[in-house]
Amino acid sequence: MEAKGELVAEVSKSPMKHKQLSALSEDLRLACMRISRRIRFESTDVIAPHQFSVLARLEDGPLTPRALADIEKVSAPSMTRTVGCLVDDGLVERHDDPQDGRRVLVELTAGGRETLEQTRQRRDKWMTERVTELTREEQEALVAASEILGRIAAR
Repeated sequence: MEAKGELVAEVSKSPMKHKQLSALSEDLRLACMRISRRIRFESTDVIAPHQFSVLARLEDGPLTPRALADIEKVSAPSMTRTVGCLVDDGLVERHDDPQDGRRVLVELTAGGRETLEQTRQRRDKWMTERVTELTREEQEALVAASEILGRIAAR
């Protein structure tokens, strides 16, 4: 595999070959996974990553545990346990569905919204501290990379 500096120099000269694209794709995937994992675990002393994800899903309004399980790609019993822990911690509440009394809706509490905000602030702070350590040129490269990665993620 080529050194990263050689890969960058080669990119500026001509279109990438399949081997170069594969190496770049792997490097990007690994970097994104490491950053994502690191940020997800930045505030585990406050809330577990899977619980944060459920709170974020409820930000736009109440959902059934089944809908949450489907969105999060977990089993219904697993989501029931997660919701139970969130209820015990006062971060969500269960309510009867006014449209169908057989169903239960899960809704954020004020404490849940506050936990979401605090967790996001801690995660943003972690990332900001890392970006601040970069050179101006590296920061400018990340501006372009952020837009490009956003397009990749949207596909």
